[in-house]
Amino acid sequence: MRNNVKITRIKAAITQEQLAKRVGVTRQTIGLIEKGEYNPSLQLCVAIAKELNKTLDELFWEVDTE
Repeated sequence: MRNNVKITRIKAAITQEQLAKRVGVTRQTIGLIEKGEYNPSLQLCVAIAKELNKTLDELFWEVDTE
């Protein structure tokens, strides 16, 4: 799953650890989400979007470029 979590988090000047604490997961979970190696639950996606002040579409929608 591609996503814009890392880019958005960096622009917001928030560390993985800070975001993880705010949404109730580990820093490792945030790292895996950013690398596309973990598919978060809808509840976690919503929590991350709220913390980063973005919509789910802005963070997680995958645009087909074909």
